[in-house]
Amino acid sequence: MMNGDTSTKIIDLINKDNGGKPHISLEYFPPRTAEGVKNLYKRMERMRLAVNPIFSDITWGAGGSTADLSLELALNMQKTGHNANLHMTCTNLSAAEGKEAADPKEQILKALKESLAGNIRNIVALRGDPPAGEEKWEATEGGFTCALDLVKFIREQFGNDFGIAVAGYPEGHPNAISEVTDTSTLTEQEKLRTSTLDGKSYCCRENDYKKEMDYLKEKVDAGADCIITQMFFDVDVFEQFQKDCRECGILCPIIPGLMCINAYAGFVKMAKFCKTRVPVLLQEKMDALNAIEDKTASAAAVKAFGVEFGTQMCTQLVEKCNVPVLHFYTLNLEKVVYGILENMGLMHETNATANEADAASMIAKGSAWARVGDEVKTEDGVGVVQELNASDGSAVVEIKGWVEEKRDTTTAKYAKDKYTKVF
Repeated sequence: MMNGDTSTKIIDLINKDNGGKPHISLEYFPPRTAEGVKNLYKRMERMRLAVNPIFSDITWGAGGSTADLSLELALNMQKTGHNANLHMTCTNLSAAEGKEAADPKEQILKALKESLAGNIRNIVALRGDPPAGEEKWEATEGGFTCALDLVKFIREQFGNDFGIAVAGYPEGHPNAISEVTDTSTLTEQEKLRTSTLDGKSYCCRENDYKKEMDYLKEKVDAGADCIITQMFFDVDVFEQFQKDCRECGILCPIIPGLMCINAYAGFVKMAKFCKTRVPVLLQEKMDALNAIEDKTASAAAVKAFGVEFGTQMCTQLVEKCNVPVLHFYTLNLEKVVYGILENMGLMHETNATANEADAASMIAKGSAWARVGDEVKTEDGVGVVQELNASDGSAVVEIKGWVEEKRDTTTAKYAKDKYTKVF
């Protein structure tokens, strides 16, 4: 059995004593293929037994692209002993699947009713990312304009039937982060939030950060029970965010979202996508590991360091910030999570063994990160996305080196299931 009744809201479980130790929670995303889904079910069961999570998240793809599969996975979670925490975004579900657009609020209402009928009592209310091929998020006509609208809607329609979590951004939402041309103008707190990407500095400036905090308080005041944060790699950033929340009257539990370091390319891609601050020593270490000529040894070293660095972060979060839950963005993998928890003495099943032989099948369905400029792998070779068709997910790819050198063109078009993102 897991911690508490699987029908219990997260806020109630957090408030229960855990012997002075932090609770653990896990997050998964819907895989692209049927094989990936089958493998994920096996992994989720292994991790449920090994970790005993207080709750398990399933994400809702960019533009609502995984709505049906996300709900299916969450319902299966609930049936198999997890306490499912379903992500839900302000997106027209039918339109996202390429069908005729339907009333977006009716679609969300339908999904919420199905969740409730399946004994799911926890929702993460999010605005969501734009669909693949689109750079800017736009509200669906007649739908919700922001996560605050969704929180209010859930409370209006269902009262306290659901526990609601919302997102918090210790460094500011990526949309509120702007380039800084003169870093001498930064305040000390702005410097703490500043990231460096491709030689340029980015920061959520004080005025924008204040707006972020005010909006977060609105979401909590509207009915959110707790906050799950965006990824970060600097504990000092989280600690300051925690203090800022308390100072502005946000008193609910704040759960740190922890991105597991599994591979160098994925680490770099995610840091750029979220405009995340990467401490200099962390970047230097990752670059050094990536420079190892033996790529098999390099990959193994990065994963081992992911365990080491994750252990340091989690230990500091518990000791300095007294966090109630450690929430792992698993990337549908288990080795790094197990390693961190073993180091901290937090594994439920101490002899659990990670099995990542199926890692290649854990490609995200409806990923928001498949954008123009991304590197992808095709049957013809590795290339860079030049164009994306938002309606069917197809991509025009410029191939760097053809598998068959006889090709006399530089680009080719591929259906959405014929290319995979390189991390």
